[in-house]
Amino acid sequence: MTPAATLALSLADRQALVPMAAGYLILMSALAFGLHRLYRPDPSAAAERPPPAPTPPAPTPPGAGPRAGWAALLRQVAGTVVCGYLLLMAVVVAYYFGVARVGPGFLESAVTGTALLLGLAAPVFAALSWLADRRRRS
Repeated sequence: MTPAATLALSLADRQALVPMAAGYLILMSALAFGLHRLYRPDPSAAAERPPPAPTPPAPTPPGAGPRAGWAALLRQVAGTVVCGYLLLMAVVVAYYFGVARVGPGFLESAVTGTALLLGLAAPVFAALSWLADRRRRS
């Protein structure tokens, strides 16, 4: 490896790896903070308010319970796949315009390549979701 190639590699590291790692750390920190707040509420706030009075459960009208079956599972899987794809494309476009100015073929290959991987992974995700749901019910 020539010294110029070594310099180009370190420049690529600074332009791509450092912002991506920083974004990843920020995202994971926000998610960890949210989970921490969700599952471990502030004990001082709980001590200040009295416990709520127990209320009898309201009768649910027929057909208003949580949806189950194939339609609900497919709706959940499709929502996860579509929202995940859109979020990934937003990150890719932000990376393209904000960090790395590469050729115009980058965006086209990112869109088509990610769609291909999504098409391959979605059936596996749906099958594993179905197995997890089936296991949870039994």
